[in-house]
Amino acid sequence: MTKLDAHQHFWKYSAAEYEWIDDSMATLQRDFLPADLQPLLATNGFDGSIVVQARQSLEETRWLLDLAAENDFIHGVVGWVDLCSPEIGKQLEHFAQNKKLVGVRHVVQGEPDDEFMLRPAFRRGIGLLHQFGLAYDLLIYPKHLPVAAKLVSEFPQQRFVLDHIAKPRIADGVLEPWARDIRELAKAPHVACKLSGMVTEAHWQKWKPVDFKPYLETVLETFGPDRLMIGSDWPVCTVSADYGMAMSLVKDFIGGLSASERDGVLGENCARAYELAERTRG
Repeated sequence: MTKLDAHQHFWKYSAAEYEWIDDSMATLQRDFLPADLQPLLATNGFDGSIVVQARQSLEETRWLLDLAAENDFIHGVVGWVDLCSPEIGKQLEHFAQNKKLVGVRHVVQGEPDDEFMLRPAFRRGIGLLHQFGLAYDLLIYPKHLPVAAKLVSEFPQQRFVLDHIAKPRIADGVLEPWARDIRELAKAPHVACKLSGMVTEAHWQKWKPVDFKPYLETVLETFGPDRLMIGSDWPVCTVSADYGMAMSLVKDFIGGLSASERDGVLGENCARAYELAERTRG
């Protein structure tokens, strides 16, 4: 099987383009490129990764696709297109010609409107993704989970992937209403979930594995092992844990699963959610 890191980023740092990287994350204020990640993947037993957009621009998507063309270990790109644009069809026609584009994402967590995903223009854009064979990554906070449940119910043929288990308040030990709402979202069989981005929701550098147990148990119970995938959220994770620690957190948790279930979480579920095999055959 191919082991895949389902969620990581690259960037050439500039304060203007990455204003979300504030001084509390000063270690991220530098370039992070494929040459930095490849040895980490190899050391930790991973064969490749899915790179995810960090800027909301068409240039970001072009750049990530160029990196994927130059680096075979990048198995797919989750890019950005303007889903609300009248030109969304043309944007998708252009980018979807590239087999390495496996999905798109919008930084919904940064939108002031909590119901942004229910806007007619956004939903119209989501409605076009299926015909181009693209998944949609949900980057949201717990407060957005009920909205996400409404969205995915409207598009039963569309593949969705929840990033970072919706960023629950791990540092505060708060489970509800996140757990209740995650159960509702998980009822939709066309939604998968990334076990990623958790260490940055805990106490940075001071967390313990037990802090994550109730959250991991909840998503395992609700999504089941066949819809979960491991992701590092590198390099963002490094403000709270190094690459190996972030990945071992999930590896250790799934240690009690069957061999086939572990294989799923470590790569096969990611490949299925983003239809990587279909792209290789194409």
